[in-house]
Amino acid sequence: MRILVISDIHGNYPALQAVLQDAGQVDQTWCLGDVVGYGPYPNECIQTLKGIPDLTCLMGNHDAAVIGAIPLHTFNQEARLSVQWTRATLSSANKSWLESLPDSQIKGDFTLAHGSPRNPIWEYLLDPSAAAHNFSFFDTHYCLVGHTHLPIIFLTPPGKPTSWTIPQADQIFKLKPRAILNPGSVGQPRDHDPRAAYAILDTEACTWHLKRVFYDVALVQQGILDASLPERHALRLRDGW
Repeated sequence: MRILVISDIHGNYPALQAVLQDAGQVDQTWCLGDVVGYGPYPNECIQTLKGIPDLTCLMGNHDAAVIGAIPLHTFNQEARLSVQWTRATLSSANKSWLESLPDSQIKGDFTLAHGSPRNPIWEYLLDPSAAAHNFSFFDTHYCLVGHTHLPIIFLTPPGKPTSWTIPQADQIFKLKPRAILNPGSVGQPRDHDPRAAYAILDTEACTWHLKRVFYDVALVQQGILDASLPERHALRLRDGW
């Protein structure tokens, strides 16, 4: 199967459109959470996802905050403003859709979580030490996570310590158990590459293909400003930080 793996769209509809067009025909789509937050197009993003056949979508921490499942004080001031704006902007049907999302799921050899298998909503896997502690929290060969907005792969070969690799755009990684893989962010990359990030998982070839695609950053920046959302959320899109 050819599976599109996306995460952290964050209300960035033009970036989502670019990814879907660039990915082409796929058998399934797995979204690892944070559909909303930061960006000015939450309804458009949710409506688009709802129209994708064979979609599996998880709840991220921003999604959970928007529906009131986690308290606002756990976010910084700018993120809180975005959550409050998104709450007021979302249609009731799209809020209900967010409420229906699970925080983790198992799909064959793959465990899916937004943050980590140990703490699906909140934990950031940023280094091999944090990743190493999480391999005992899932039983499948692989775990797919988002949340950090950074494309990264953590590996724990039998009898060896956990290591990491940062795949480059268009790099194809041959999957070998066990691994934790992050496709990066569609809507707010933080690896100093402003292009939207996603991955194509080929379960027959056992490959993970990291992809990047350009989108109209200036359009989204203007949308953020027009919605009176924090300017910083617009500025960071230009350079991917």
